[in-house]
Amino acid sequence: MKSMKFSGIQKTSLIDYPEKIAFVLFTPGCNLRCPYCYNWRIVVNPKPPFLNEETALQILDERKKYADAVVVTGGEPTIHKELPRFLKKLKERGFAVKLDTNGLNPTVLEQCLPYLDYVALDVKTSLEKYHLLGAVDGAALLKTIEMLRSGKVEYEFRTTVVPKIVEEADIIRMGETVKGAKNYALQQFIPGDTLNEEYMNLKPYSPDVIAGFAETLRKYAEKVIVRV
Repeated sequence: MKSMKFSGIQKTSLIDYPEKIAFVLFTPGCNLRCPYCYNWRIVVNPKPPFLNEETALQILDERKKYADAVVVTGGEPTIHKELPRFLKKLKERGFAVKLDTNGLNPTVLEQCLPYLDYVALDVKTSLEKYHLLGAVDGAALLKTIEMLRSGKVEYEFRTTVVPKIVEEADIIRMGETVKGAKNYALQQFIPGDTLNEEYMNLKPYSPDVIAGFAETLRKYAEKVIVRV
């Protein structure tokens, strides 16, 4: 049976799991090619050395007194069929488990839900624009949104507000798509070492513009958080 492998581990994070200190594991590879991606090295052509599952679990066990939560992020974790089995091992060790996902693999996500305490789902833009990110369409995302909205696992939908990718008209469409959501987070885009050079020096939206986006989304989601 194949085991998980990781491109890296962050020993402790205060920002990746709401109100918890967490370890963060990064999975290699992704089913999207977002031009503004800053983790693109582990997405496009993941290179060894990889951290194998056994070593990762050993590190977590040894450091458990420092953090009680684990975040699995990427890349895109759900492209790895072994993910549900690995999450089960984390739960059995008593960790709170959070998954970051782009939602384009609802079948795998559904298998993961029994072992998850929190899901952060990236709603990257309006469905009409998903082709800009390398997706064929957003049908799978709709399935995931519905699964989380009607399920029992705590979740947030979140959007990195990247100029050109996310505009006012997109915010309204996204609001319609997630209508009735519990938590929605808007995150600032930080230019830098991005997949597409065009985005390296792209000027982010001002906090005022993002506050306006948040106001629009409050019509559709119960709680809107702004992280700038």
